[in-house]
Amino acid sequence: MIPIDLLTVIKSRRSIHNFKKREVDQSILQDIFTYGSYAPTHYMKEPWNIKLYEKEGKRDFVDAIITSYQRIGMLKTNDDTKTQKMIESMKQFLLEIPHHAMIYFKREEDPIRYEEAYASVCAFIQNAQLAAWEYGVGMLWTITPYMHDKGFVDEIGLDSKTDKIAAVMQIGYPEKIPRDKGRTPITDKVEFISE
Repeated sequence: MIPIDLLTVIKSRRSIHNFKKREVDQSILQDIFTYGSYAPTHYMKEPWNIKLYEKEGKRDFVDAIITSYQRIGMLKTNDDTKTQKMIESMKQFLLEIPHHAMIYFKREEDPIRYEEAYASVCAFIQNAQLAAWEYGVGMLWTITPYMHDKGFVDEIGLDSKTDKIAAVMQIGYPEKIPRDKGRTPITDKVEFISE
């Protein structure tokens, strides 16, 4: 039987968009990702890896994001005042997030093995989100365009030929917890086939 507390956490967890300035202690982050690592993993490969950007370590990461957005055309590269204000605003927003955890894994040549690895990494991320919630820590699971920019991948010290970024998690103590928006009744999603 699943502990009732776990069921409560599953239903109460929210994606957090606004964080307090307070950082999460590294020991708590390690605990959170340790719980994440109990995700199902094919052949016990445990494909997930984490680069966790915090404190001054966020600066180069955020600069790489801005450069990527300029390279792929999401931000202008000119020096006009409006563009510079937008860039500074975006930088400030990203730097104020206490932690950025980039979750990545090694690409598999075989498409079935690739899907197995990606599925395991996604299960790892969800486990980590649930564990974080139990610690009072919020996360936002982001899939952003720069993750698919080979220049960005290489700039942050990975190899775009062999490494795949699965997600970037924004992490911190929630400033505000969104309301429960409910879910579609599962009866609308499940088809029982008995014969």
